Amino acid sequence: MLAKKVLYIHGFASAGSTGSATQMRAHLYPKGVQVLSPDVPVAPLQAIAFLRELVAAEQPDLIVATSMGAMYAEQLRGVPRILVNPSFHMARLLTFRGLGRREFRNKRQDGQVDFKVDKQMIQEFQQVERESFRGIDAREKQLVWGLFGTQDKLVNCQADFAKHYGREQMRLFEGEHFLNDKVLSKVVMPLVEEALGL
Repeated sequence: MLAKKVLYIHGFASAGSTGSATQMRAHLYPKGVQVLSPDVPVAPLQAIAFLRELVAAEQPDLIVATSMGAMYAEQLRGVPRILVNPSFHMARLLTFRGLGRREFRNKRQDGQVDFKVDKQMIQEFQQVERESFRGIDAREKQLVWGLFGTQDKLVNCQADFAKHYGREQMRLFEGEHFLNDKVLSKVVMPLVEEALGL
């Protein structure tokens, strides 16, 4: 019986099969920690509803989330959360990058290989993003850490995070937007272990 549970929430155009989740699972399983990393629905309103239900059902001890996943995770109040390079402005990012079909970077359980970015998706992101940073009290601030890569050329939401959670909850690391094995093992995993009391 595994004693603790981590929920990993992947980023945009990714899947639960991402290498970061696989590596985290390999590292934590021997320490008695289960890592859940589901495929998050593509539609933003469906995604946040799915994640709220999952958290209620599974009651994870910790949530680790990257990029778009970290934007969703910020709203999953009451659970300790590590937000890696959070992308709090997905609607703006996608409007800027253009509409059209995108391929998934990792294998999805349902076999889907691509999806469409359209105006409805952008409107749904706007709707979800309006709920960001709502009702944060002193206790909630202590539950959230923000990890930010100093060479992240894709997203920079450090100011948003600092404004709502404070600079004391932020950690900067040498790295880019996407996690690699080195950043995961040297930066993310020590904080995960600290948060879980391992």
